Amino acid sequence: MQTTATSFNDSPVDGFFGNVISTYTRAQAIGDGVLMDVTKVAKEAGFTWPVAISQAAWSDCVEWTDEDTRRQRYQDESGRLWDVVYMAAFAIKSGRGETGPVRLFKMWRVPRGGRRKTPQFKVLKMIVGPGDDAEPVITIMLPSED
Repeated sequence: MQTTATSFNDSPVDGFFGNVISTYTRAQAIGDGVLMDVTKVAKEAGFTWPVAISQAAWSDCVEWTDEDTRRQRYQDESGRLWDVVYMAAFAIKSGRGETGPVRLFKMWRVPRGGRRKTPQFKVLKMIVGPGDDAEPVITIMLPSED
C-alpha cells in the first residue's frame, strides 16, 4: 500500500508517530532566556555559524556580579564569555581528526557564588545541529544537558 502526504499534518510519519503535539523553536528559547545568543562575540573568536549558550552553562561559566567580585576576585561577564567561546573555537581548530556533531571541551573558570578565588577545571559540550530553518547552529551547554 502506497501513502502520499497531502499536508504536513497528513504525512506518513504522522500515521506512525501521531500529530505533533508541540514545538519549541531556538528563537523561542532565546526569547525566553533558556538560551543566550552569543553570536556576535563568537564571530570575533572565528565562528561563522550562530552560537548560543544554555542558561545553565551561562550561569556556571559566564555570569559574574559585583557581589561575586567583592566576595571572590575581579572578573567580568564579557571576559568570562570570551573565555568560553575562545576555548570552544580552539577545541574545533585543534580537533585532531575528531568528527561528529558533539564535541566536549575543557576550560578553567572561577566558580561563582562562593569564596573560591582560584580557577577550577570545567568541561562543556558543544553541539552542531539544525536551527529553526535547518541552518547549522552551535549550542554550548553543560555535559549533562541535551
